[in-house]
Amino acid sequence: MSSKDEKNLNQVTDKIAQMDEPQRSLMQRVHEVIMTAAPTLKPRIWYGMPAYAESASTPALVTLRNDERLNLALTEKARFQPAGGADGALMPAAWYFESMDAETEKRIADIVRSVTG
Repeated sequence: MSSKDEKNLNQVTDKIAQMDEPQRSLMQRVHEVIMTAAPTLKPRIWYGMPAYAESASTPALVTLRNDERLNLALTEKARFQPAGGADGALMPAAWYFESMDAETEKRIADIVRSVTG
C-alpha cells in the first residue's frame, strides 16, 4: 500500500470513528464489507464522505453518507445496468439502511462487486 493510500485509509477510518453510535458501528461494518468484497478499491474522503475508487487519482465509485439514515451510493462514474423487471430501464444508484444483517451485508458486497468487475 502506498503512503498516499495509507493516508487516505486513515482519513476514512478517522471519519467513521468520529460518528456517533449506532452509525459508527454500522459504517465500520459497511467499510469492512466493501474492503473485503473489492480489495482493489482505494478508500478516501470525497466531498466529506467515505468513498472508494479504483485508485487515489480516479473518481469515486461508491460513497457512504451519514445523514438521518445511512446511505450507500454509486456515483455517476460507476458502471450501471438497467434493473430490468418491474423497474425496467431504471438504474439503482443508492440504498438507505438503518441496520445490518447477513442479507444486507451480502447485498452490499454484491453491489460493490458490480462496479469493480
